[in-house]
Amino acid sequence: MKKQLARSRSDRKFAGVLGGLARFIGIDATILRVIFIILLIPTGFFPLVVVYGLLAFVLPNKEEAIR
Repeated sequence: MKKQLARSRSDRKFAGVLGGLARFIGIDATILRVIFIILLIPTGFFPLVVVYGLLAFVLPNKEEAIR
């Protein structure tokens, strides 16, 4: 089965973007969330928040991606 990047429906805190990305990469979602929060501070919040918002809008939910 081919890996496909999609938002997670089960491993989500906000929109499921980081949970889906963690599953796609093959790491624990908590580690990715901690990295995201650490990177928010030096980037001034704006760039990562915009990228997260775009991914939440563009990426399909896991069930929709399977079809």
